[in-house]
Amino acid sequence: MHVKMTINGQLFEKNVEPRLLLTHFIRDVAGLTGTHIGCETSICGACTVLANGLAVKSCTMFAVQADGSDVVTIEGMAKDGQLHPLQEGFWEEHGLQCGYCTPGMIMCSHQLLSRNASPTEEEIRDALDGNLCRCTGYQNIVKAVQSASRKLKTMPKVAAGD
Repeated sequence: MHVKMTINGQLFEKNVEPRLLLTHFIRDVAGLTGTHIGCETSICGACTVLANGLAVKSCTMFAVQADGSDVVTIEGMAKDGQLHPLQEGFWEEHGLQCGYCTPGMIMCSHQLLSRNASPTEEEIRDALDGNLCRCTGYQNIVKAVQSASRKLKTMPKVAAGD
């Protein structure tokens, strides 16, 4: 099947097997390896990307389902060498250790902050409950999202890929 989608502002199209997962399209066709493959069962969230602005676990979505979509991966968050406030927050607040879950955490957090500019700690934890981290204990991840929330309030509107 022919699939065509925009990933981080760049058009990608290719004939693919109908069973090809979006995660593999992103990694193998687009060559973007920041989207991690963890469990391949939607439990860990390491593969989370934004598809048309919604956080989706790309290991449970077929590439053909994303045909025509605008996809943003972790690589699309920074602009002109400047990290997105979420990326800065994770760096500054030590919201990562091994880093395997970080791309998914950041993409899921982006969706949260696009819907709720001032989430409470409980709302952050609730929004991230589909993303697993085996290293941090989550406290610094919550702090990172809170930091990004504060930064985003003082900035002109910043979206993924902007």
